[in-house]
Amino acid sequence: MIPIVGIGAGLVSALLFAVVITGSSLAALLYSAAPLPIFIASLGWNHRSGLVATLAGALAVAIALSPAGGVAFALIIGLPAWWIAYLALLARGDGNGAVEWYPLGNLMLWIAATAALATVGSALVMTTDYDAYRMATSRMIENLLREMVRAKLIALPAEVDLKEFAQDLAPAVPLGIGASFVTTITANLWLAARAVKLSDRLPRPWPFIPSTALPRRALLLLVAAGVLAAVGGFVGIAATAFVGALFAAFMFSGLCLLHDLSRGRPWRLPMLISVYVALVVMQAVLTPLLALVGLIDTALGLRKRAALPPPPARS
Repeated sequence: MIPIVGIGAGLVSALLFAVVITGSSLAALLYSAAPLPIFIASLGWNHRSGLVATLAGALAVAIALSPAGGVAFALIIGLPAWWIAYLALLARGDGNGAVEWYPLGNLMLWIAATAALATVGSALVMTTDYDAYRMATSRMIENLLREMVRAKLIALPAEVDLKEFAQDLAPAVPLGIGASFVTTITANLWLAARAVKLSDRLPRPWPFIPSTALPRRALLLLVAAGVLAAVGGFVGIAATAFVGALFAAFMFSGLCLLHDLSRGRPWRLPMLISVYVALVVMQAVLTPLLALVGLIDTALGLRKRAALPPPPARS
């Protein structure tokens, strides 16, 4: 049964991955859902099904597109989804019959690390020459800026040289890619878990998500990644992507804190509605603020200081 489920999930994931070559906005949306079938196979059956799905999807992409495309699928889509699902279902007993499941905060830290590895993996699939990667990235940014200016989506001063501006922006690209990977992986994991839960195949009881907080070692890793980002080369790309991924993880942690602190409060609903609306219309402002809240929570343990009531019982 596992090979059949895994192969089917892998082929669906490969189709979602390959459709991005059409370049449409719908294709980009479908591409972002490529990890979903592998997550469902891994959570609903077991991690071996996810590995089969990764292999089947990589082979399908390699045959349909190119061997490099198959490698990219494995590094960017398949292996990250399999590994995160594997961790999500890890559990250990305490000797008294109770089961402790893998903490959500540690899982978020691994999602950030996986996002950084996927970012540098996608860069290496493109080229193993760092200078060539920088040039290709700069050209993509320049073309994007040129199209946005032509469509009057942005306005740049006349004295700004688009080529030089694109070259200045290129080092920050891994930062955004790492953050976007965290968002994509987290969203697909949640959707897959909900789908598997509805089918009664999820081995793990549904966790209390608002309790999610990153462990304190995430702060040390953030500092270390910031230092390594200055090294340059592909090490710098991985470190920069990890910084962006950690900030995204802290943003989710800050959002969870708002959900946690507002439990039972009369202002909970309007506050949460305002926050989510602001995330859509003022993302560039609110996202760093939420990340800062998550950082402070990790450093100072705001939840413990607030003496929050225990989470509701879940099955």
